[in-house]
Amino acid sequence: MADLFFASFFVIAGLLMTGITYATGHTFWLILAVMGFPLVGALAALGFYEVSRRRSLGEPLALSQVMGVVWRARTGQLPWLAVIIIVVFLFWFFLGHMIFALFLGLSPMTNVSSSLDVFFTSEGLSMLAFGTAVGAVFAIVVFSISVLGMPMLLDRDVDFMSALLRSIVAVQEAPVVYLFWGVLIAAATLAAMVPLFLGLFLVMPVLGHATWHLYKAVTAPEEAP
Repeated sequence: MADLFFASFFVIAGLLMTGITYATGHTFWLILAVMGFPLVGALAALGFYEVSRRRSLGEPLALSQVMGVVWRARTGQLPWLAVIIIVVFLFWFFLGHMIFALFLGLSPMTNVSSSLDVFFTSEGLSMLAFGTAVGAVFAIVVFSISVLGMPMLLDRDVDFMSALLRSIVAVQEAPVVYLFWGVLIAAATLAAMVPLFLGLFLVMPVLGHATWHLYKAVTAPEEAP
């Protein structure tokens, strides 16, 4: 029940994002939003982390109790890391618009509200390639600070800088493993968006719980007496 509830946030957000984008006639923003969607995924995954934590401890999985823990986290250190992620996401939107203007600002086919053909021109393909590379940098930054940082702030009484740095150190120690995991998360999330975002009902709980178990596996030696 809890998994379905938290996954619904992803689906509803995706559908609203698509509806608003098409209603305003600016389909370019939909591409930016879809590419940036995984950046904020760590924020909405908190519910899955709490469900996994409770399962491991044998605690009740009542939705009200899970929501209570997630809601109380707003008064701790977690919002500071959340702010960093949101700022990165917003900056990605701004930079994405600049990239669009740089490559297609002078193109006669800039009416992307009526046709997506502009993205298949040489300028459009160059823009997508460059934008994807830049977006990957943003994704790596957010992934590095949140993959262990977010679950740690939910699980322990630590400051956000300690959690952020611990997450970065873990990524630096095993870059290939985390690169594979990050690419898998991005690919699964984007694929789940294709069928009207409905695939997120399955993908997000799986990724959320898997990330929690990854966090516990990495930090377990630190908890041993």
